Amino acid sequence: MNKKAKELGLENTNFVTPHGLDQDEHYTTAYELAIITDYALKDKKFAQIVNTKQVTIHINGYSKEIGNTNELLGNLNGVDGVKTGFTNNAGRCLVTSTTRNGHQIICVVLGADTKKIRTQDSIKLIEYAFSNYEYINIKEKINEQFEKWEKENIKNIEVIKGKNETPQIKLDNLQFDKVPIDKNKIKDLEVQVICKNTLEAPIQENSIIGEVKVTVKEETIATVNILLKETIEKKNIMNYLQQFITNYDTYLQQAIQ
Repeated sequence: MNKKAKELGLENTNFVTPHGLDQDEHYTTAYELAIITDYALKDKKFAQIVNTKQVTIHINGYSKEIGNTNELLGNLNGVDGVKTGFTNNAGRCLVTSTTRNGHQIICVVLGADTKKIRTQDSIKLIEYAFSNYEYINIKEKINEQFEKWEKENIKNIEVIKGKNETPQIKLDNLQFDKVPIDKNKIKDLEVQVICKNTLEAPIQENSIIGEVKVTVKEETIATVNILLKETIEKKNIMNYLQQFITNYDTYLQQAIQ
């Protein structure tokens, strides 16, 4: 479990017990529980189980009805999981997954004094998120701004000692195509292209030479690297000689003037 936590990049989670009961040095955070939940929901069987309201099982020939303890499942629009919890130290806890119009959010409430408070706080957070945030396709905005910038600035990048004087560039893969943004702040969304003005050969393919940054009121919400499409080799003596021969007439005219 701790190995998986490290793989997921969790810095504030440590497992001591497999069942989650209170134990010294057994801890996590609301944010990292959301990361764990997001990872777990990628497993279709897990997602199916936590979205099941009621099921009949059979033990030794006897049938038994088992009900999901998630009080929001089946009672709040779009809820499709995930897990309730309680220990004396953690209090009443609830991790909720809600999907509406193809968009999913994960809500984590910890340390509630009662089940009622846990439920109320979860509903408030879920409704707030869907009411106040809108998904924006930042991939389209990044590509549009990058293509415009490339057309206007690519020839201004100086390649020192390079066989290719104009570099071929591309964008790295973007982690998310769409991100939720506060509706009141969408007007403040900006896409900025930051790229080196000077490169010195040799430079390897896929070298990072800049980035495209997406900000909302100076808060960075996404970045994507600008990469070289192909290696730029360093000029050798023959390249310089060929360049001199090719430009000889120009040099001569300049000398005469």
